Amino acid sequence: MQRGVYFDAWFPRQHCYHPSLPPRRLRMIEDLVEYRATLLVWSALGGGSLSLPHLEFEAFGEVDPRSRIYGVVNDSEFITECHKHGIKVFGIVFEAQGWEFPVELNEKEDQILALNELRGVGHRDWMGLREFSQNRYPHLWDPLEKYFPHGLVNSAGEKVTDLIDECCARDIHQQPCHAHWVECPDRDHQCFYMDRNNPVWREYLKAVIRIQIDAGVDGVQLDEAELPMGALQYGACFCKDCMAGFREFLQAQPAHRRSPELAGTDLDTFHYGDWLLERGYDFTTDQHRTPLYDDYHAFLRAAIKQYFGELAAYARRYGREQGREVLVSGNFFNLYPHYYALADDVDLIITEMRNTTYKQPAWYRYVAGFAGDKDVVVVENPYGGVVPELVDALARGRGHDLFRLSLYEGAAMGANMTVPYGAWMGSRIQDAYYAPHDVAVEVQSFLAEHDALFSRRTNNEVAVVFSTESTSGPIAAQDRSDNVVNASDDSVEVPFRTVTAALADAAVPFDVVMFADGTHAADRSSTDALRRYTTIVLPGCTWLTSRQVEAVLGYLDSGGHVVLVAEFGTAIPAADREAISMHANSRSAEARDIDGLLPAGRQVITGADVAVNIHRLADGTSALHLINYDYRDDADRVQPIENAEIRVRLPHASSQATLLEPGMAPVDVETRVEGEHVAVRIGQMGLYGIIIWHDGRWRPDQE
Repeated sequence: MQRGVYFDAWFPRQHCYHPSLPPRRLRMIEDLVEYRATLLVWSALGGGSLSLPHLEFEAFGEVDPRSRIYGVVNDSEFITECHKHGIKVFGIVFEAQGWEFPVELNEKEDQILALNELRGVGHRDWMGLREFSQNRYPHLWDPLEKYFPHGLVNSAGEKVTDLIDECCARDIHQQPCHAHWVECPDRDHQCFYMDRNNPVWREYLKAVIRIQIDAGVDGVQLDEAELPMGALQYGACFCKDCMAGFREFLQAQPAHRRSPELAGTDLDTFHYGDWLLERGYDFTTDQHRTPLYDDYHAFLRAAIKQYFGELAAYARRYGREQGREVLVSGNFFNLYPHYYALADDVDLIITEMRNTTYKQPAWYRYVAGFAGDKDVVVVENPYGGVVPELVDALARGRGHDLFRLSLYEGAAMGANMTVPYGAWMGSRIQDAYYAPHDVAVEVQSFLAEHDALFSRRTNNEVAVVFSTESTSGPIAAQDRSDNVVNASDDSVEVPFRTVTAALADAAVPFDVVMFADGTHAADRSSTDALRRYTTIVLPGCTWLTSRQVEAVLGYLDSGGHVVLVAEFGTAIPAADREAISMHANSRSAEARDIDGLLPAGRQVITGADVAVNIHRLADGTSALHLINYDYRDDADRVQPIENAEIRVRLPHASSQATLLEPGMAPVDVETRVEGEHVAVRIGQMGLYGIIIWHDGRWRPDQE
């Protein structure tokens, strides 16, 4: 398992200013070594969305002697030092961000006196992408032509003289959209929401990637990977390239599949924005009920797949031209269904969660299912969750067990939760999220020293299917909110989320199996992949591919149990629907009915408030990971579990078991066979424990 660090390294008690990260210091690398870090995300070279010369200064700029005393290095030097310790560094490409900063300059405009945080000196102006594309500051920045010798030309064949005006996303009234979640309300800077559907912006992003690779990054992380789909929250995008792309999308549809609302419409001149305005729609009120919305959403899903893939392929190709292999990832925000189409284009999955809470085992199991055989790294989100209050508690010397839980929970459930190192606190709070150093070292040391007990494979008996086509609509409706508030509409039911939350709360270990739509993402479903489970739950699976129908029927015929929850198969042929639902091994159940969801009975039986996951180790044996959530605020600690009996059904014989806990010596625990289950009794367990079943020959050094 990767041990990632969310390495913004922003300053405490100050705004987290995108896009340019603070200077790096050698002392930071000493911390990273103590954290046993293998991977840094959001970690270097973010300033390309201010200008390419600014990014080059981050990478290669001269460091003054005063800063050298304190070990300050430029980003390329920082990357080199990380490599000495086996730490991979990802350059961060802020794809959606186009910045304009207030600046104060001397009279000759060959010296920056203040930038962003002003002092009232010199004369004031603006400095950012617009000025770079206009060669506004010849004494401060290299010209655009250094990076694009023939200039930049847009899709209409026009020379580009203003990157902001050319490449920003626009609402239906053609007003530029802003990336509000990174703009600080008490600052005059502006961040425009940029549009990757514009070929000019893609060419610019490729230049950012070149500079990052030249600076030595191990990987390129494409933030805001869904660009420009995220602009839907702002009623966008209706720029010329999105409108042209949507027009071509509609023209490519077979006539019999086009919406009846387009009858009599000349698609050669069709402009979606004008067409909606003529009918009284503004694309903000009841957006999902707007005419052609589903078609427009499908167009955007296809576009993000195409253009994310283009940039990913470019990064790899340019890296190989420089004689090395460069990794690619993105920010697959909350792992929403539309990101699954991008999974084949990345080497590992990096995701920011939408809502960070103190207990979310079901979400982590989804993350592990989404990632499959690829490494996955998770970072927290300051908006709409517990991060601000946890940071406040840690500053007062409290909440250490809550912090421990945040890291151990992810690992136990099959994902790496990063250590925050000056992590993002949003643009409203003037602070950065730093972990208590000794606690972070304690947790990371335990994870590193027991790495062999973490696996992408499980011995869980139950699988819950996530159908991307069936579930994307309900999830979008439940999470319909901008990404500063991140509110959820609890009146909207998402059967998948309800089922997995119920199972996790009941200490039922489960896997998530992804059923892709077969159009945007490859459908790899098969009976063989399902056969290892005793039970498959299909929650709200209204739509299945023919291959998925075949896989489920093959699984049923081989003796497996299928449980249908909520609507099933309403968008597939009636014969397929009935073949599955009427099969002798199928049943229906309510989403919160645990016994109904488990026709083969419970694999794990425990009365404690724990989450469980059974990792399949390299030799096929099992390690049961348990997270104890019994945090007591008055004591500011997790209350240990006393004299707990846990019964587990295992796929292999086992005569002995050993309990491992952070900070404790391994303890052999009593085992006995009770029917199909093996029972163990734990005298006491703190917030995290791992039970390893073996034949008596296991030793700690065998890991």
